[in-house]
Amino acid sequence: MITITKIPYQPTVPNPKPTPNSQFSGAAVNLSFQIAKRSRNTRVCRLWWAGDRGEMEFIRNLSRACFRGNSSNKERKVEIESANGGEDVFDAAAAAAEARVKPDHLVIMVNGIIGSAADWRYAAEQFVKNLPDKVVVHRSECNPSRLTFDGVDRMGERLAEEVLDVIMRWHGVDKISFVAHSLGGLVARYAIGRLYKFSDKTEQLCEESIGGLEPMNFVTFATPHLGSRGHKQLPLLCGLPFLEKSASQTAHWIAGKSGKHLFLNDNDDGKPPLLLRMVNDSDDLHFISALRSFKRRVAYANANYDHVVGWRTSSIRRQNELPKENLLVSDSKYPHIVHIERGAIEDGISKVSSAIGTQVIDLEEEMIRGLNQVCWERVDVSFHKSRQRYVAHNTIQVKSYWLNSDGADVVQHMIDNFLL
Repeated sequence: MITITKIPYQPTVPNPKPTPNSQFSGAAVNLSFQIAKRSRNTRVCRLWWAGDRGEMEFIRNLSRACFRGNSSNKERKVEIESANGGEDVFDAAAAAAEARVKPDHLVIMVNGIIGSAADWRYAAEQFVKNLPDKVVVHRSECNPSRLTFDGVDRMGERLAEEVLDVIMRWHGVDKISFVAHSLGGLVARYAIGRLYKFSDKTEQLCEESIGGLEPMNFVTFATPHLGSRGHKQLPLLCGLPFLEKSASQTAHWIAGKSGKHLFLNDNDDGKPPLLLRMVNDSDDLHFISALRSFKRRVAYANANYDHVVGWRTSSIRRQNELPKENLLVSDSKYPHIVHIERGAIEDGISKVSSAIGTQVIDLEEEMIRGLNQVCWERVDVSFHKSRQRYVAHNTIQVKSYWLNSDGADVVQHMIDNFLL
């Protein structure tokens, strides 16, 4: 077994000279990514070890040297600090083995409000454990902590830039998927709208890509797709009208611009709310085209006990479309998965018909119609019998294994059904 110790990222590049007697010390190796600026807009991630000894080739040589002749089935995972502060998680043996197929699928994991890359640690490890030679997982951290108050648009721009940096670092990948929690789902939807590319090669062949890669899975966990405005969309307010009205008017005091976006109170340049614009293609941002380009779109939603995101908004449904209590049946393999539904594409295309300063029509209905231009798989989750039910919003993604371990079957369900 090899231990990889991370050195914190430093903004400048040292120029140490390698010593002739440099050797490994035990099984511990210190690794650090540094940034070398080639131009104003180009950054290059470099891997340093006792001097400049190569970049990703070092990982391959290190793995071959350390694992040659070792038939142990112990987990061999390497986590590497990336340029933007996130982490790439992959299986060292799979990445190093020349005779085996290299991982070709990049999975981007996005945290929610006041979150960080650590929120997806458990799920990322399970991905690598289950699909060691299939996926490379990147846990994004371009929007940690208070930066999640900057608004969906600014966060989405940062995520798009980070994804492009990761793609440049992993030249062997040709597929991409997104897995996001809570507010991170909206940020990911914005980012793919920025990264979407369409090329008409021939009359018969059209190619769509996200950052130049083939889009596969777009998965959200407890994401407020319809925002937090409205009856019980923020269950913490108990559906009381005066509390919901007060929250709508004061959300920006607590959550900044993100609060305005969630409660549909933004009116930048007289435009409709951002979440409403994000259900169609807008200007140079192809939101719905980007969603449509993915082979699968999946919305995991807490049917109860989620005090942060309501069932309707996280599953993109109307109130009368929510499954009845008698239809919620748990699976022996996935005890907290209680209902699965593959929705149909609705007729008609949603058109923005609301105007700032006039009577606002049902924005939620417009968003539902807009998002249902593409087909969604809806997976309903219930922790009703779990001791961790009161933290269901975090348990659904296993934010911390010690506090949210009951959500492990939900994560496993996602991995088992992941389209490769």
